[in-house]
Amino acid sequence: MADPQIDYSDVQGTILRGYRVDLARHFILSITDAKAAGTLIGALVDGTGGLPRITTAARWKVKPECFVNIGFTANGLTALGITSTQLGTFDAAFKRGATNPTTAGIVGDVGTSDPTQWIGGLANGSQVHVVLSLWVDDDPSVLESVTARLRAAFAGCMTELSAHDAQALPDNKVHFGYRDSIAQPTVIGAPPRKCEIPDHQEAVATGEFLLGYGNETKGTYTVQPVELSTNSSYAAFRILEQDVAGFETFLSTYAAEAKIDSELFAAKVCGRWRNGNPLELAPDAAEPLLPTAKLNDFTYVDKGAQDDTLGLRCPVGSHIRRNNPRNAAVVGTDSTHHRIVRRAIPYGPAYDPAHPDSTPRGLIGFFINASLTNQFEFLTGQWNLLSDFVKSAPVPADGSAGNAVFNISGEDVFLGVNDPDASSFTLAAVGAKGKSNTTLTGFSRLIITRGGAYCFLPSITGLRYLAGLPQ
Repeated sequence: MADPQIDYSDVQGTILRGYRVDLARHFILSITDAKAAGTLIGALVDGTGGLPRITTAARWKVKPECFVNIGFTANGLTALGITSTQLGTFDAAFKRGATNPTTAGIVGDVGTSDPTQWIGGLANGSQVHVVLSLWVDDDPSVLESVTARLRAAFAGCMTELSAHDAQALPDNKVHFGYRDSIAQPTVIGAPPRKCEIPDHQEAVATGEFLLGYGNETKGTYTVQPVELSTNSSYAAFRILEQDVAGFETFLSTYAAEAKIDSELFAAKVCGRWRNGNPLELAPDAAEPLLPTAKLNDFTYVDKGAQDDTLGLRCPVGSHIRRNNPRNAAVVGTDSTHHRIVRRAIPYGPAYDPAHPDSTPRGLIGFFINASLTNQFEFLTGQWNLLSDFVKSAPVPADGSAGNAVFNISGEDVFLGVNDPDASSFTLAAVGAKGKSNTTLTGFSRLIITRGGAYCFLPSITGLRYLAGLPQ
């Protein structure tokens, strides 16, 4: 079957393209005048009135000075005039919203991550209508200049609840020290990526990331009205604060308990060394750094000498294996049905262990998919928070070497709730029913949610429709 022909000029760019920039600013907005807001949306679509144009996935001949994309919450769509009947056709998680207690329970936004404690007006989901994101290559003066134009345009139609800045760290790393943005899904029909790291998994159906196309279940996600139902998508906007000092203490403490080197333990927790090398291809040492084209060239199960069904090299409960089990056996459908696109940049200054401080730092951005329920919430609420999604997989057939179901415990070390009374992480060893495993317990949460919103990312056609709706 031929790949679908996607009109890239009708798709907001951040869905299918990574902008590879150093600076970002995310505006959290509340609509105060729907008619004036519609006029502003129309001006952003066309790039008129001195405003930047909404960036699409179409190829540009000259790199623009900035990139701009816009998303709307369910309350935001209602404020613009979408009816309750129409809203009823949208994704169930999107309709609930990020601050809903049911949502919070599903994704683990509890305790210190509870939405009632979120910053920047995000705690009150009823007033959060728009998330407008501005990305700039590396010039702070451009960021400020475009920001001034946008803020002038917000006046009279939207109230700015807050703005959240992000700035890339050297070598594309996050604050925990790992190289980021290595594994992204290959979307059928999407434009080729300029700096692509080959993903040797099956390409994912277009409909897993864009409404109106076939998805992995042979269905199609659609909404009403029809103007919003093709080339649109959803995103979970998240502000995730990382406890860097706590993570380094966690590594030294539990590496000593496991009697392994702390950098090897960091690799075991993540599934990759901090330089990006996957444990499957570099189980013993981080160096030398593998060629970029090799960083995703692995599976977990191959029935040969490189088989790692039991997670002896890369733990079954490691971060990258939980979020993308690749060809490992899991309950229900395979990983292809639950992929997400990540568009996030660190915020806050780089951490200096010689001068520890409590300045907030972490990761901010979007997790993009065509179904918040089946992709973002499934990954976050199932594979990250539960350990019973792994199918029984004995090796050899009698299980004398072990069984994958006994080699995972607890929640994801990074994205789990990890109450010290219940947290655990398993390092597998050869032995039936996990008898030789090392299970580490009693650690605390390392990342807390400081804000979030569930957004609908309309197509350009959809944005034009929304711009005219209040008129």
